[in-house]
Amino acid sequence: MIPIPVNDDRQFNNADGFAMVFDPVWKECLRRGELENKSIDEKIETVIDHLNDHPFVQSEPKQARQVAQFRVRLLEL
Repeated sequence: MIPIPVNDDRQFNNADGFAMVFDPVWKECLRRGELENKSIDEKIETVIDHLNDHPFVQSEPKQARQVAQFRVRLLEL
């Protein structure tokens, strides 16, 4: 079996790389109370603000938001 690095801090300029970091940042924002009393779109923007240095957000901001919306629906975040 190939070991998968758990604490890999590399960032990939694609939707999968963005999704890998979106979920934990969403959960951290939720834990901090940053998503309270916000619409889904506002919550997504809050999380993306934390990820504004991610290469996928910088190169494909519209698609990053689409991936974020998909993740929220898929995982019922």
